[in-house]
Amino acid sequence: MKASILKKTKKNLFCALLISAILVPASAEKTLHEDFSDLDMVQMGPSDGQKFDTFVIGDGSQSYTERRWITPFLINRTETTYSLWYSVKTTAEEMNLYTFINPGQEGSKGKRGAKPTAFNKYMPVTMISWYDAVVWCNAFSELSGFTPCYTYNGEVIRNATDTAKLDLCQCNWEADGYRLPSEAEWEYAARKTPAGFQGGDLMSGQVDEKGNPDRTILEEEVSWTSANSTCTHTVGTAGTPWEPKAPPEPGSGNPNGSGLFDMNGNVMEFVWDWFATYKYTEPGQRATGPEAGYQRVSRGGSWSSYTPFCYAGDRYSFDPNEVYSFFGFRLAKTK
Repeated sequence: MKASILKKTKKNLFCALLISAILVPASAEKTLHEDFSDLDMVQMGPSDGQKFDTFVIGDGSQSYTERRWITPFLINRTETTYSLWYSVKTTAEEMNLYTFINPGQEGSKGKRGAKPTAFNKYMPVTMISWYDAVVWCNAFSELSGFTPCYTYNGEVIRNATDTAKLDLCQCNWEADGYRLPSEAEWEYAARKTPAGFQGGDLMSGQVDEKGNPDRTILEEEVSWTSANSTCTHTVGTAGTPWEPKAPPEPGSGNPNGSGLFDMNGNVMEFVWDWFATYKYTEPGQRATGPEAGYQRVSRGGSWSSYTPFCYAGDRYSFDPNEVYSFFGFRLAKTK
């Protein structure tokens, strides 16, 4: 059956993919294997056979806090790179599977929609909207053989211009596809350490080797912010010397207590939740924010002076259609 589908036109392939399980052409599969090597996901959440882990979201940074229960999930060590974004987007578009609003660019100074360059392909993708990020996650899921997480009335969302459906879309948290983290998952990953949890009033990573808070670690050692940068940087390089003609390797900087990079600074990161004050949830219940709203939450601050609040517990909200050179995202996946 797979061989016969590969002989069909792109239009027929698109119809076949809608009707049956996703079958990835060999050429696309090769692209996935070659270009997605910068995907490196870390397991988070409970251990030792426990079903839930718990923490207080907003602790140390917000005037309102609530307890959250976290189930196992995966989150990428770095922000989504332009190289990864471009490979997925290009493959999905060439197969006539997906439509995006914005082409994205390499960091804050790249050319929109251009092929990745040798020096800047590991910059975080920017100049995309929340809508683009959600649809891209579905595309990456399908091209990887996973079940997409985002649907409307049971239909997989593949068109980022259909913002009405996207505003009302649902996330299947049990699906094995790629998705944005919930706000609770994001803050959990930003504050979790071997010793417990750092406060929300610290930069993610301002901890000693045992995971205890350590304010002697300078903020610029763990983040690219407006205090030490005027643009984006290669993902995972905070705390390293920067040479524009020979940028440091991705992941060569200082990670946080969970081994993640750039949880604060570099680019603001989209999460799933609509913005609202934190609400109480029953013990063991996953918190994913209200079902509707006006603005989506973004986390982590960025290099830009427009987003100076970069502590692990700080939060922003933006219209999901807004696009800036300091917006990006990080992948998550249900374990």
